[in-house]
Amino acid sequence: MGQPGLSHTGLWLSRAMSRCILEPRPPGKRWLVVGLGNPGMPGTRHSVGMAVLGQLARRLGVAESWARDRRCAADLALASLGDAQLVLLRPRRLMNVNGRSVARAAELFGLTAEEVYLVHDELDKPLGKLALKLGGSARGHNGVRSCISCLNSNELLPPLLERAADLLLDHIRERSQGPSLGP
Repeated sequence: MGQPGLSHTGLWLSRAMSRCILEPRPPGKRWLVVGLGNPGMPGTRHSVGMAVLGQLARRLGVAESWARDRRCAADLALASLGDAQLVLLRPRRLMNVNGRSVARAAELFGLTAEEVYLVHDELDKPLGKLALKLGGSARGHNGVRSCISCLNSNELLPPLLERAADLLLDHIRERSQGPSLGP
């Protein structure tokens, strides 16, 4: 059974990325789309990036294509969107050190920090609210900080969905935060 909030979020992300990618760019452009989270902790706010990426993979028809890549300690799936190729990445490292996986995947696919999209939770946004942001600081998010550090750049494309401390690892409940992301 689907998760209504994530389904809407995945559709929005797919449309937003479609608009970004369909701007004049060289044919065959490649983007790394990363769902930040803590492996083994599904259903928590801090892992919403991974859940959104799973929904995006379903929308793009590659949900069954995830493969573990030991070189970057992550699960990878490749998808096409218009002329572009999307490299979907779910790091298998803890949030605070997932930048290593992101940097290694960027290196393997010949991508720069400017070609990396991050999907993650954000403190000042309610669940389901998305924002696109070009570059900037980590705003206290250790997963984003790890990516900035490992890629030696704060020019990462958007932090989509952030949130904080005591909420981060609490399971999301339908009555207080919208649809549950848990099992």
